[in-house]
Amino acid sequence: MDHDPLLIKDILVPVDGSPVTLDALVLACSIGRRNKGTVYAVYVIEVSRTMPLDAEMTNEARDGENILADAERLAETLEYSDHVYGELLQARDAGHAIVDEAVERGVGAILMGVSYRQSLGEFELGHTAQYVIKAAPCRVILLRSALQE
Repeated sequence: MDHDPLLIKDILVPVDGSPVTLDALVLACSIGRRNKGTVYAVYVIEVSRTMPLDAEMTNEARDGENILADAERLAETLEYSDHVYGELLQARDAGHAIVDEAVERGVGAILMGVSYRQSLGEFELGHTAQYVIKAAPCRVILLRSALQE
């Protein structure tokens, strides 16, 4: 059987500056290098419904640009910066924006870093990851952070 589950060329990685999303970027670069693909790092600014969607979000945009710059610097240290592109998005819901961007770019996978969260003894995914898992037309790979003891 010639099926390789990691034969993915183009990968979308949502980043928020947390260590686990940067770990996801490192993994995406590794897979992208192996398959001569492209990695799209996206930072989503969620805009409240009380504001226009195109509202100027100066502080949030600055934070997002800094996080994307960190992601691009990380790609440079991996010697993969020519194949990593950052994108700042504004949307009502991060999950919808991530899926829409994946569709628009035609990626083979979304690789998401998720933090370990526990509620009443059960592992819990946030609403963004849950939406992406349900709605994405491509593969979704989750990289969970380590359990903090």
